[in-house]
Amino acid sequence: MPISIFGFQALWSPVYLGVLVLITMLYFLVLVKWRSKFEKSEPLKVKEAGLFVSGMVLLYAVKGAPTDLLGHILFSFHMAQMAILLLLIPPLFIMGIPAWAWRAFIELPVIKPIFNFFSKPMMAIILFSMVFSFYHIPLIFDFVKQGALIHGIVNVILFTSAMFYWWPIVNTLEGTHKFHGLKKLGYLFGLSVTLTPACALIIFGGNPFYATYTDGEAWLQAMALCVPTGTLSQLGLSGPEMFSSMTPLEDQRTGGIVMKVLQELVFTVFLWLVFYEWLRNENDNADEITAKALRDREAMAYHRHNA
Repeated sequence: MPISIFGFQALWSPVYLGVLVLITMLYFLVLVKWRSKFEKSEPLKVKEAGLFVSGMVLLYAVKGAPTDLLGHILFSFHMAQMAILLLLIPPLFIMGIPAWAWRAFIELPVIKPIFNFFSKPMMAIILFSMVFSFYHIPLIFDFVKQGALIHGIVNVILFTSAMFYWWPIVNTLEGTHKFHGLKKLGYLFGLSVTLTPACALIIFGGNPFYATYTDGEAWLQAMALCVPTGTLSQLGLSGPEMFSSMTPLEDQRTGGIVMKVLQELVFTVFLWLVFYEWLRNENDNADEITAKALRDREAMAYHRHNA
């Protein structure tokens, strides 16, 4: 059965699109037109604007376009949503907002202590992995899917925890928690390890876990998050099996595989970028490193001679 039966509003989320357009307009107003109101501000770079707009486009693609509707019908699409929402969009937003703008926000009295605490690398990785894993516990997952308010709050918590996780890797703001060089590689590898148990449980589980994708009543209640109630009541649907040839267990296992594969792809790209950055810095500073090594060797020889 085609998903077009749910109507234009459910497919394209025009209100959500309008909100994202307004946020994007505010981004350019603050960082371009009103930039002079901030101390030590700098002109917005084309690269920064491109990264931010790319993040907004992806955000609409996974949470506003038909992908969001499919994410309520099939668990595999939900996991694809989660991978893009939590592993790709946050670094785009962090890199897309200039360092001076981040400083102005972080230095706010209410924000600073909270941000400094949760952006600590170990705290960030523990927080993100715990939030992601607890969210996919069946009892919690099905509960979250039954109400718009709790669903929205949990999505904000998930995304915020992902922002904290990515902060030490991609931010350029001096004086904040961040890794340099090969330490970033270990940090990225650490998250890959912490997410593996949840993905493995989903992939190798012997039974479908989530009532939201197996029980008709629970599924219809979850569908009400993105489909107008009036439209849903007129369709006479029984469950997600009407839109897919996969069994619930196949759908669940596919979702776990999709999440793990997309995670590895994103991390591979960032691992290569981190390694390339480290290699370039090593080459750029080769003369300085060689000179320092010679000075250290001469100092050791001098101390041995005088010993």
